[in-house]
Amino acid sequence: MLGFLKKPVVVTAEINVNLVALTVMGLISRLWGLSYPRAVVFDEVYYGQFVSLYMKRVFFVDDSGPPFGNMLLALGGYLGGFDGNFLWNRIGAEYSINVPVWSLRLLPALAGALCVPLAYQILIELQFSHCAALGAALLILLENSLITQSRFMLLESILIFFILLAVLSYLKFYNLQRHSSFSGSWWFWLLLTGLACSCAVGVKYMGLFTYMLLLAIAGLHFWHMIGDQNFSNVSLMCHFLARALALIIIPMAMYLSFFYVHLTLLYRSGPHDQIMTSAFQASLEGGLARITQGQPLEVAYGSQITLRNVLGKPMQCWLHSHTNTYPIRYENGRGSSHQQQVTCYPFKDVNNWWIVKDPGMQQLVVSNPPRPVRHGHIVQLVHGITTRYLNTHDVAAPLSPHSQEVSCYIDYNISMPAQNLWRVEILNRESDTDVWKTILSEVRFVHVNTSAVLKASGVIGASLPEWGYRQLEVVGEKLSKGYHQSMAWNVEEHRYGKSQEQKEREVELHSPTQMDISKNLSFLAKFTELQWKILTLKNEDTEHKYSSSALDWITMDTNIAYWLHPTSGAQIHLLGNIVTWTSANVAALVYTCLSLWYLVRRRRKIYDIPEGAWQPWVSAGGICVGGWAVNYLPFFLMEKTLFLYHYLPALTFQILLIPIVLQHLSDHLCRSLLLKSMSSALLVAWFSSVYLVYSTFSPVTYGEPALSVTELKDLRWKDSWNILIRKQ
Repeated sequence: MLGFLKKPVVVTAEINVNLVALTVMGLISRLWGLSYPRAVVFDEVYYGQFVSLYMKRVFFVDDSGPPFGNMLLALGGYLGGFDGNFLWNRIGAEYSINVPVWSLRLLPALAGALCVPLAYQILIELQFSHCAALGAALLILLENSLITQSRFMLLESILIFFILLAVLSYLKFYNLQRHSSFSGSWWFWLLLTGLACSCAVGVKYMGLFTYMLLLAIAGLHFWHMIGDQNFSNVSLMCHFLARALALIIIPMAMYLSFFYVHLTLLYRSGPHDQIMTSAFQASLEGGLARITQGQPLEVAYGSQITLRNVLGKPMQCWLHSHTNTYPIRYENGRGSSHQQQVTCYPFKDVNNWWIVKDPGMQQLVVSNPPRPVRHGHIVQLVHGITTRYLNTHDVAAPLSPHSQEVSCYIDYNISMPAQNLWRVEILNRESDTDVWKTILSEVRFVHVNTSAVLKASGVIGASLPEWGYRQLEVVGEKLSKGYHQSMAWNVEEHRYGKSQEQKEREVELHSPTQMDISKNLSFLAKFTELQWKILTLKNEDTEHKYSSSALDWITMDTNIAYWLHPTSGAQIHLLGNIVTWTSANVAALVYTCLSLWYLVRRRRKIYDIPEGAWQPWVSAGGICVGGWAVNYLPFFLMEKTLFLYHYLPALTFQILLIPIVLQHLSDHLCRSLLLKSMSSALLVAWFSSVYLVYSTFSPVTYGEPALSVTELKDLRWKDSWNILIRKQ
C-alpha cells in the first residue's frame, strides 16, 4: 500500500530560456533607475491627484475613463505607504520625502516589462518561428516610446499589457480548441481572455477597441464552427454559451466590480461630488450628507425646500429670488414686467428657500398629520424670505426672448394678474400616485395657465447682466420644445415648516435642518449616475503645446517633452525609435499589398503559398493589422485633445507585424541561397540600426546622462521635434 514511497518524487519542468531572458531584460529596461527623476513628470500631475484622493477616501470623477487604472496606481501608493499628502500642482515639482516614487511607478513599469515576453508568445501562438517571436519581443524591448511611457505613473503601459494578455489568451484558447475543448486549460484561457478584456476597458475606454476586435474574431471562428458537421447542435450550443459567459457576461460583471470597489473606497465628500445629484451627494460622508441626513422624506403642503437643478452643468445651482426687480427696459429696448427677479444661484443661500403652499388654503405650515404632495398636484411656491409667489406670464425672458419671464409676483394694481399655479410632475415616478420625495424625486413644474415649464436656461450658458448679479437665468419654456435636464429639479434641503408668522419663519429658514431619516442610494443607482457623468462630462478642450493630430503619429512628426531638469540639460521626451516606426509602416504596407495580391491570385485558383502558411498569414493580419486599425482610425472621429501616447497601443500591434512580414519574405520570396544570405545580412544591419537609434536616444528616454547643447541639437532629427535647449 505504501509502495509509492520506495521511489523518489520527481518533478520535471520545461523552461523556455528565451522567455526567461526576455522577461529579465524587460524588467531591467523598465525598472532601472525608476525613482529618477524624483519630480512630477508630465501627466503624473493629473493621475497623482487621484491617487491622493484614493489614499484619503475622497470621492472624485475622472471624466477620461473608468476607475480601474487609477485604482492600480493607488495600489502602488498604498503598498508604498503613501498618505496622500502632496500638492500635485505643477510638472517638475520635487516630490517630498513622504511620496514613495518607486512604488507609485512600479505597476506601470512591471506592465511595460511584461509586454516583452507577451509579444514573444503571441507570435508563437500565431504559428510563426521562435526567431520571428524573438525579433518581435526585442523590438518591443528597444522601443524608446514604450520605455518612456512605462517608467512613470501613467496608464498606457498597463492598457497595452492587458490588451496583449487578452490577445495571447484568446490565441491559446483557439489553438486548444482543435484537440481539447472544455478541458481545464481551455476554460482557463477563455476566461482569462474575458478578464483581460474587462481590465483593458477598465483602465481606459481605448481598451474597448481591442475587445470589440476579439469579439468579432471569436464570432467569425464560431461561424466557421457552425458549418462544421462534426459538431452536434448540443455541442455548438455549449460552445456558444461558454463564449457568451466568458467574453460578455464575466467582463460586464468585472466592469461593474471596478465601480463597486471604487465607490466603496471613496465614501467621503470631496470637490467633485458637486456635479452629482443631490441623492448621490447625500450618500457620501460629510458635505451635503451633514446637512440633509435625516430630512423628512415626503414633501408636504407647508414644506420649506430648496430646489436644485438636476443638470448641474456647467455648475450646480438652486432656484433663487431676491428683492431686486427686473429693469423696466433692457439694453436692447425690450420691456419687462418689473417683477421680482427669479434666478438660479450657484451657491447655498437663505434666499434659495421656498414654501410649498396649497392654493386652497392660506397656511404656510405643515398640518398634523402632514398632507404629502403627489404627482399631478397643483401647488404654489412662495419665496421664503420675501413671501412672494413664483409666477410666469406672457412676457419675454431677459436673455431668452422666445421663452417666458419667470418672476415673483408683485401686485402693481395694473392689468397683470398673478399666474402662480404650478402642476408638479414627478419624472422618475413609478406610478401616477407617487409622492414627491426629498432628494430622490426629479420633478418639473408645469405652469397651469400657459403650460410653460420652469427651466434654468442659465445652466446651459446664459447668465444675467450686472443688474441680475451675473446669476443664471430662469425661464418658462414651452413643453412643445422637448425635454431637457435643465427642466428637472429636485428637493435638496427640506424641513417641515412650523411658524406661521413671517419673523419666526425667517429665523426658522436660517436654522439648519435636523431630522432622522437617511437616504442611501443603491450601488446600481450610483453606478448608473457615475457612468453617465463619465460619458457625458466633458472638460473644455484647450490647445496644448504638445497636442497633435492623428496624422502626425504615423511618421512621428511630433514629440512630447515630459520633464526638464531645473539646472542641467537633462530631459525626458516621448520619442519613438524612428527605425522601428518606419519599418512598422513599411511592414503594414507590404502586408496589405501581398495580401491583396494573394487574394486575387487565389480567386484565379493560383496558390502562391501553401495552405499551412496561408492561415497563419491571415490570422496575423486579423490580429496585427486589425489591432492597429481599431486602435488608430477611431481617433480621426474624436473631438478631443490628442497626444502622441494615444498611438502607442496601435503602434504595438504594428510592431508585431514586422517580424511576421520579414519571415514571410524570407520563407516564400527569397528562395535562392544567395537571396537568403543577402536577406540575413540586411536583417542584421537593420536590427543594428534599431539598437543604434535606441542607444542614441536613451539619454532622453531615461533622463540621464545630461546632454550638452550640441548633443541636444544633434538629436533634433526632424524640425518638428521640440527638443528643449536652454539659452546660454
